[in-house]
Amino acid sequence: MALPFVPSDAGLLALQAGVVAAPRIAPGIPRLARLAGRGWALVPIASIVVVVFAIRYVSDTATGLTYLALIAVPPLAAGALGWACRGARPLLAILVVPAFVLAWVAARTLAGEAAGAALSALSCVTLGVLLAGVTPPSWLKLGIVLMAGADAWLVVSDLLQAPNATLIAAHPAAGLPRLQSEIFGSVSMGYGDLFVAALLGAALAADRRRQLRAALLTLVLAAAFDLLFLVLSELPATVPVALALIVEEAWARRPVPLRAPAVSPGR
Repeated sequence: MALPFVPSDAGLLALQAGVVAAPRIAPGIPRLARLAGRGWALVPIASIVVVVFAIRYVSDTATGLTYLALIAVPPLAAGALGWACRGARPLLAILVVPAFVLAWVAARTLAGEAAGAALSALSCVTLGVLLAGVTPPSWLKLGIVLMAGADAWLVVSDLLQAPNATLIAAHPAAGLPRLQSEIFGSVSMGYGDLFVAALLGAALAADRRRQLRAALLTLVLAAAFDLLFLVLSELPATVPVALALIVEEAWARRPVPLRAPAVSPGR
């Protein structure tokens, strides 16, 4: 079923903002604590640069990624519903099964596309919470900005378009759902665009107010950023997320004027 650009784009932007709002603080996992280190901050930028160049220069990479997503996304999505999302409950993880079936049997409908996009988004929440559990917050935020910068460079230099098209076109056998990217109506969004949103949400999960403010900022900035589609055919959707982080950090660090205590009039 065809859907015009504006509602299609609005649906994916709302999903991206929802991913920012979804992560909770990772419950203590001793093994994660032992793995903690600043080097994990390189994962976001590596996830986009390595994938793009692998698709360009290594044959069948896109096919391998679509099968990797098919295998990894459902259990990661179940992990989000049962553990990583706010309000998660173990029993909610079973909802992944009907969502996967819907994404498979109704792949060419809006409902099927929405189910597939939701599974990808939930899997990103789990990955974001796990990565936030081993990466110092300031370094994770730096990783978000570096990822957006690399994404913008790849788009401007025309290095992203062909690999992205190849990855979107790849699909597993038997009509199984394509979970390596998100398609809704007439708009597509890369897996990394939701992954970076999950990283932002996980980085701010300790302060619910800041997390929700960042989610709203992401939605507003992404909607404004997408006005560039009037003159461009492809945009780096990681950039509004990084801008939302920068604005939120600037707001949080703003100087707060001190208020003098009220003086009661003397008798």
